[in-house]
Amino acid sequence: MVGGVESVLGHHARLMAEDGHAVRILAGRGAQTDSRIPFDLLPLANSRHPDILAAKAALDAGRLPDRFTALVSTLQGDLAQILSGVDVLIAHNVCSLHKNLPLTAALKQLVGQPAMPRQVLWHHDLAWTTPRYRAELHPGYPWDLLRMDWSGTTQVVVSELRQRELAELFDIPLERIQVIPNGVDATQFLKLEAQTVRFIAQLNLSVAAPLLLLPVRITPRKNIELALRILATLRQRFPAAAMVVTGPLGPHNPANRDYFENLISLRKDLGLADSAHFLAELSSEFLPDPVIADFYHLADALLLPSREEGFGIPVLEAGLTGVPVFCTDIPPLRDLAGEMGIYFSPDANPTQVADLILHRLSNDPIYRLRLRVRTQYTWERVYADQIAPLLKD
Repeated sequence: MVGGVESVLGHHARLMAEDGHAVRILAGRGAQTDSRIPFDLLPLANSRHPDILAAKAALDAGRLPDRFTALVSTLQGDLAQILSGVDVLIAHNVCSLHKNLPLTAALKQLVGQPAMPRQVLWHHDLAWTTPRYRAELHPGYPWDLLRMDWSGTTQVVVSELRQRELAELFDIPLERIQVIPNGVDATQFLKLEAQTVRFIAQLNLSVAAPLLLLPVRITPRKNIELALRILATLRQRFPAAAMVVTGPLGPHNPANRDYFENLISLRKDLGLADSAHFLAELSSEFLPDPVIADFYHLADALLLPSREEGFGIPVLEAGLTGVPVFCTDIPPLRDLAGEMGIYFSPDANPTQVADLILHRLSNDPIYRLRLRVRTQYTWERVYADQIAPLLKD
């Protein structure tokens, strides 16, 4: 491992381990951070190792150091021992940057040898296309190892720009180079609660587009039946649309149980069993505030179809988290949201409200970017769509 790709490598290893693969990390420095993933320390793979730094100083000046062949031989032997029995080796930046050319040369010697793994060369940065490195690169061996297509290996880059640069550098078709982007760990980045993560998995919320949030108790005055009908209409245009009602049944009126059962029946009639979710069905406990806050970060819109409200705290919470507010035109909600809210009548035609949501989100670049990240760039999505198939090739 060379350069600033430790985080990416760590996510790759974690996802592979979770998928049932036996994963090991090989690096020149560091330590084991996951009990499922052994760590192999190879000191000469460290670009800061004194012998490697001395070799690089000579190489940067255009001289092949006297000890270069010995370093390559030592690394080759160590790698052969460590990699025995391994099916796939993924080398990050080792074969595209010049920070440790003895390691690069040693890997090249192992390509195609018996009992050695298939090599996937994963390029984040390219020395030969980066102007600031030009003075440190020279014609011939070993620098040319960084600008040649190694037969029998798989080339992977992290962006279409890198794909074009590498194709030109290697003089190979674009199709020979796979583009697998980096991702984002939404759970870690948003600091989601463990309970929230369980809800996301149970309800498959990661694919919801858009996700409507109703952070309300289940009582008739919340007019949740209108929300269900809005969702049913919205799904005609946004088939992946989903809704989450976070609150429990109202505690003071026994009729709330009948109301809830009527909502469940309506949900079934509208074909929303897999898209309209009541967290009260999954947890009888009152949800803690951090979990509710998580859902604001996950939601694409706040939907409040209430017939009456005394205040309207969800409007304020939506304002803090940048979630657009679609709510009934009743005084407390209008007083809070002002011109920033998008209003409808408690007796509105569901199609009209769905059209309001559709128009607002379709023309919102923030929503479109959020959707793109969720559907293409979470680590789970990147792994399932692109990394897992690569390992099976």
